[in-house]
Amino acid sequence: MLLAVLSGFLLAFVAPWLARAAGRYSGWLLALLPAGLTFWFASFLPEVAAHGSILFEYPWVPGLDVGLTFYLDGLSLLFALLISGIGTFIVIYAGGYLADHPDLRRFYVVILAFMASMLGLVLSSNLIALFVFWELTSITSYLLIGFDHEDEKARKAALQGLIVTVGGGLALMAGFVLLAMAGGSYELAELLHEGDAIRDHALYLPLLLLILFGAFTKSAQVPFHFWLPNAMAAPTPVSAYLHSATMVKAGVYLLARLNPSLGGTDAWLLLLSLFGALTMFTGAVMAIRSTGVKRMLAYSTVMALGTLTLLIGLGTPTAAAAAVTFLLAHSLYKGALFLIAGILDHETGCKDFRDLGGLRGKLPVTAAVAALAALSLAGILPLFGFVAKELLFESVIGAPWIVVAPVTLLALASAVLIVAAAAVVGIRPYFGPTVPTPKHPHEAPPALLAGPVTLAALGLLFGLYPALAEHQILAAAARAVHGAPVELNLALWHGFNLPLLMSLVSLGLGLWVFSRWEFVRARFDRHLEPRERFGPERGYELFMEGIVRISDWQTRLLQNGYLRYYILTIVITLVALTGYTLLTRYPVVPTPNLAGIEIHLLAVALMTVLAALFAIITHSRLGAVALLGAVGFGVALVFILFSAPDVGITQVLVETLTVILLVLVIFRLPGMYALSRPRARYRDSGVAVALGGLLVWLLLLIQETRFFPSISAYFIENSQPLAHGRNIVNVILVDFRALDTLGEITVLALAAVGVYAMIKLRAEDRQK
Repeated sequence: MLLAVLSGFLLAFVAPWLARAAGRYSGWLLALLPAGLTFWFASFLPEVAAHGSILFEYPWVPGLDVGLTFYLDGLSLLFALLISGIGTFIVIYAGGYLADHPDLRRFYVVILAFMASMLGLVLSSNLIALFVFWELTSITSYLLIGFDHEDEKARKAALQGLIVTVGGGLALMAGFVLLAMAGGSYELAELLHEGDAIRDHALYLPLLLLILFGAFTKSAQVPFHFWLPNAMAAPTPVSAYLHSATMVKAGVYLLARLNPSLGGTDAWLLLLSLFGALTMFTGAVMAIRSTGVKRMLAYSTVMALGTLTLLIGLGTPTAAAAAVTFLLAHSLYKGALFLIAGILDHETGCKDFRDLGGLRGKLPVTAAVAALAALSLAGILPLFGFVAKELLFESVIGAPWIVVAPVTLLALASAVLIVAAAAVVGIRPYFGPTVPTPKHPHEAPPALLAGPVTLAALGLLFGLYPALAEHQILAAAARAVHGAPVELNLALWHGFNLPLLMSLVSLGLGLWVFSRWEFVRARFDRHLEPRERFGPERGYELFMEGIVRISDWQTRLLQNGYLRYYILTIVITLVALTGYTLLTRYPVVPTPNLAGIEIHLLAVALMTVLAALFAIITHSRLGAVALLGAVGFGVALVFILFSAPDVGITQVLVETLTVILLVLVIFRLPGMYALSRPRARYRDSGVAVALGGLLVWLLLLIQETRFFPSISAYFIENSQPLAHGRNIVNVILVDFRALDTLGEITVLALAAVGVYAMIKLRAEDRQK
């Protein structure tokens, strides 16, 4: 399992060389890995169906008791099959769609790394590992959305998607920490059985809100839905893979995975069902408003993500069954439709429905596949989308009473609009009068057709034989989502009932909306366009503008170019924070014990203080340097008098070199001027006194406070027997703190090399 997850990263590393060797067959060659993973994951279907789950454990950080564990059950297996299976066709498709692109090999690297990241996300049982893979999907999707990096629109969309999803990821990380505290483990395999303890914990509501924030941003729930349609600036293979079958469903996966642990509460029900229903309706409305092929499909994906969130939130067995069924159906038809959108662009050069028409004669296979996928999107017999749509309606009319009315109305309204959108997708480009296009269209090559043909055919196969999907994977997936066995009864015909009536109503009204599409779209635009400047995307823009303004302000304040202000800011912050801590925790000021202080020590201290004072008030740079040297020599005397001759000698050497260097520099400086005003000098004096007082306070507290026995006794006892040295300071530096000393020596060596290089360059400049 570990090799299966990491194999995508390994292949990504060598993909450029393999792609160069394989030439125009590079997509077919690289697709062998995801194809092999698909068959390998499929081999677990019988065991998962029989036993429910399989746990794979590998040591990761044994010292911290952190393991790399993978949890394979019906839900994670369903996602793994979708990721690797659809990934196979995406890699093949990319080899044909981007065949002439100069950065095709770079695309292979990133798409394979993304695939591996998604596999790691859905299979990880450890929350830390899951979060790592979660962030890897955000980073790789950023690179994929901005693949055409010379396009400003693509760069802007990539940055927007990154900021929204990574911002949610930060909240998710905090939520995972709280979840582990409430459940007593970082392992999902254990947390899934601690639902009662987690729901009763005082941290339940904050951890729920943090996790939902992370999931909602990833899966484009209102009000974070705006980033997903903008991400259509990416190449079509990216849109088909990331934004229909994989990345945007990562949040949905997380909600479904945690449903047994976090679900079953009023907060879970209300937040997921209402946000999901609102997202579902918003996506449907925006889809019918769109004229761009990929943009309409993107908003219909927003609708589907809202539907899945709604179903997970309802928490009933029927809703769990509907969620996994709708998940599979959507991945099949939406993956096919996105790939067909790429074919239309590739073969005609058009990206807008208003510029397409009459293509069924020149693109017969594409038209047939588009019709199958669009029928499944609309939920029409005998496609698998119809089965999912029936379960959706059955779930909402059986929802808890507090949400049944709004979610049922929004589900029906969304279904009407999506039927109209599906008709636009499946009918308008291929029927009606022929519209001239920039390119002369002809049927796409096999590399571009393999994916949509297979996905649409599977939608038809599972529609005609829904029990095939039910017994193989969906029953186990529904059990994982619900946390208990779920009885599925998937069929095309359940008799005349309310869900069937709702399907017929949505079909009839949807076709009516399609017949008046231009009128309906214009009405929506007239009412919604004036309000979009107050929408969530405008909020994102204001947020980014605010960051720029705050950055400009703090740069002018803190990064102003004056070293004295940098030092002043650092010192004031240190005094304020440390002083506040001391005042709140140690309000009693300790009194120094001056007993035993001899007269010569007082003389040294007085000399040091006087040297510092005269260094401040003198107007001579040379005198100031000499006085600062006197301060350093006074400190060296203190070291020597307190039995630290090695440190004292080091101090003397440092002060001597410092004085010499400063004197050499001073001769090249202009005369000293009184640049500071009295107010500035008083301020600096106050800050300096505050820092000195704080350090004295800390030193006195250190003398009075001891949490552990002094380590000096250990060094005294063991320097001779262990290190064979009588000079304890040298033994500490060379033996007990060997690596620390090595680091210091390395720093000094680097500094010496730098000084030598500057001297050498200066000498060479003089020779020239």
